[in-house]
Amino acid sequence: MGEAQSNPLAQSTRGVSLIRFAAPSMVMMLFMGLYTIVDTFFVARFVNTDALSAINIVCPVINLIVGLGTMLASGGSAIVARKMGRGDTTQARQDFTLIVLTGLFTGLAITVLGLLFLEEIVWGLGASERLFPYCQDYLAIQLLFATGNIMQVLYQNLFVTAGKPGLGLVLSVLAGVANIVLDYLFLVVLQLGIKGAALGTGIGYMLPVLLGTIFFFTDRSALHFCRPKLDGSVLCKSCSNGVSELVSQLSTAVTTFLFNATMMKLLGEEGVAAITVILYAQFLLTALTIGFSMGVAPVVSYHYGSGDRAQLKKIAGICIRCILTVSLFVFLLAFFGGATIARLFAKENAAVFAITKAGFSIVAFGFLFSGSNIFASAFLTALSNGKASTAISFSRTFGFLILFLLVLPKLFQVTGVWLAIPLAELCTLGLTVPLVRHSMKG
Repeated sequence: MGEAQSNPLAQSTRGVSLIRFAAPSMVMMLFMGLYTIVDTFFVARFVNTDALSAINIVCPVINLIVGLGTMLASGGSAIVARKMGRGDTTQARQDFTLIVLTGLFTGLAITVLGLLFLEEIVWGLGASERLFPYCQDYLAIQLLFATGNIMQVLYQNLFVTAGKPGLGLVLSVLAGVANIVLDYLFLVVLQLGIKGAALGTGIGYMLPVLLGTIFFFTDRSALHFCRPKLDGSVLCKSCSNGVSELVSQLSTAVTTFLFNATMMKLLGEEGVAAITVILYAQFLLTALTIGFSMGVAPVVSYHYGSGDRAQLKKIAGICIRCILTVSLFVFLLAFFGGATIARLFAKENAAVFAITKAGFSIVAFGFLFSGSNIFASAFLTALSNGKASTAISFSRTFGFLILFLLVLPKLFQVTGVWLAIPLAELCTLGLTVPLVRHSMKG
């Protein structure tokens, strides 16, 4: 009983304390979104919009890398937190160590295979002759840092599970600041072009990885590295439970490819640059929701593992009210601030600015629904209901979105591309509500 009461996961059951516990993850994701969009800002302003388009062309590969890391992180942290909730700390540490090592070797395999087939990958992603050199330069460096990318995603989740969300925030802020400083150094001072942007991002990955590894080797709190037990069932459960997050990233990869292909056909490289700005801004504007969902997931898993259904329902109610408030705020920000964001990236390119501004006025409505869908997927993952979570992720990021992307541009041209995003979120919400209600009745 004493250990449970001292665990921060057990204590975060009231509104203020739950928000306070999730706040570091929210700020961390917001900061990640900011430095991601700053990265594209430097490319747009100090290289050109073709380089910006190239980043989006190769983005599906980055989605795959992040997806694998997120699958291990979300699925694995749910298992670890649940075992901590049952008081099985030793096995939780063994599982934690095994999951981290799996992420390490997965990243190394991606680096080797990606560099071997680099040209084939870039052409396969739909790069034009004009964009190919930028795509090749950026992706090659990103592949070198694939392990760092996966590991930093793992640590972001596992710091929260270990009851150290503040440490994850500090390391993410350091990485973000380093990335911004390095972007300025590599792109503005040294004029390394798109290679500089890739280097700055990659080095940014490594800071939380190196410091996080030192922490988990030296700290003796709830979670730390130990001799792992090779348990295939743990890895299978981690992957199956977190597969919704992988599905989400793979779906994003496919839809990004389709967005790029459609805009290239309709408006050329300028259209690809505009959709790049929209998609990166979308990540920033959903960062609060993603961070909140990530922050409360271990609390949900803990109380699910302890069997406290009353507290679990109370936590769900608090979370839903928070998500609705954040969703309204983000919608207003996107609707009224879209032109400002477009101007930041395309001040020197009137065509890209006009396309992006028009897109924001429509895409903004999707934020009214996306927050609830994102949270519901994370909530169901925390309850080890991977199938329901996958259904939501698949619907919002692939199923409905692909359907609308294939149909609406034929009817409404570019306007149809923008309409696809809010309509996919709205249709997914119709699936989300009954799934969450059913999970709370169980």
